[in-house]
Amino acid sequence: MTEPPLPRITLLLPSLAAGGVGRSMLHLAEAFRAAGHPVDLVLCCAEGPYLSEVPAGVQIVALRRQSGLSARLQLARLDPGGITAMARPALLAWRPAPVQPYLADLAHYLDRVRPAALVAAKTPTNLLALWARRLSGVETRVVVSERTQLSQSISMNRKWRWRHIAPLVARTYSWADEIAAVSDGVADDLAAVTGLPRDSITTVYNPVVTPELAALAAEAAPHPWLEEGGGPVIVAAGRLVPQKNFPLLLRAFARLRQQRPARLLIFGEGPKRSELEALAGSLGIGNDLALPGFVANPYAAFARAALFVLSSEYEGLPNVLIEAMACGCPVVSMDCPSGPLEILQGGRWGELVPPNDSEALFAAMLRTLDAPLPRDTLRARGGEFSLENSARHYLELLFPN
Repeated sequence: MTEPPLPRITLLLPSLAAGGVGRSMLHLAEAFRAAGHPVDLVLCCAEGPYLSEVPAGVQIVALRRQSGLSARLQLARLDPGGITAMARPALLAWRPAPVQPYLADLAHYLDRVRPAALVAAKTPTNLLALWARRLSGVETRVVVSERTQLSQSISMNRKWRWRHIAPLVARTYSWADEIAAVSDGVADDLAAVTGLPRDSITTVYNPVVTPELAALAAEAAPHPWLEEGGGPVIVAAGRLVPQKNFPLLLRAFARLRQQRPARLLIFGEGPKRSELEALAGSLGIGNDLALPGFVANPYAAFARAALFVLSSEYEGLPNVLIEAMACGCPVVSMDCPSGPLEILQGGRWGELVPPNDSEALFAAMLRTLDAPLPRDTLRARGGEFSLENSARHYLELLFPN
């Protein structure tokens, strides 16, 4: 007798833009598909550099956009008791969240396909998933996943809707079957900001280390500096945006260059490129800095670099820090909220530096270059954040029985 098919799982994202969230969700899609589940990847915008990396057998569903006014009217009817919480961030905001106009088509998808379970990622998309389930009336089990500290998103975001989002998150997340957070720090912060019970939030680490990582790390280096001599090469990676605080890294690197030869590669793209190039020139390190842009395989760089540095002002669980360690690269990180403290276990696996202290960052970089941890030790620690462990934990939340 033929076995009945396993239940369908839907993964919901705004897009497959560069960054750790898209890569993590693709890893989960691959693991769920390998376990035998039909998997749909539902995108508000079917775009981004990871679109070509969607695993075979995973169905891509691109949502259609409706008018902003129609979406607001649907939201108002959806939860009459929540009008106060919904008003400023969703109904009256001059520019509501970019995912909001996809509500009707997501509800239509849920009603038509009726997946057994859905995983959403990032605050606006989490809200969208829960609204769409209520609008469609289906019984799809929804797990929302918080990826960064909500308090930091609120304080760093200038948009009016973010300043009033906490009550809406508190009310809407209470409809979720499970709330996941990528680190204990993110979970603690979400509970503190929203008043949600801390025991209603489960920490599930990202699926960072995959079976393919070692092979990718052995591929050709993405920049010639990694194949040449001329002193150690330090790497960083992330969007060129204020959150990543790359100016601090440049200042620390400039101090390091006064002590010894070194070069710095920052992989990623973003609106602050020209400012970083100008700062490098003013610091006299322009010839020792390269900004190669986004690369699909940073692991080949991590495996060859002398040091990886995370300079962020805040994170959720910085995948890139784990990826560097899993490739055997020594690391130094800002002790920012949140994630680095958990990943490095208080400094056991790499130095933690007080936030916004370029002198302390310089000193930690110098010490680590002089006395790095063994690469095999770092690989073993990074391997604890495996796709296998994360996928198993998510499946337990999606199908608790």
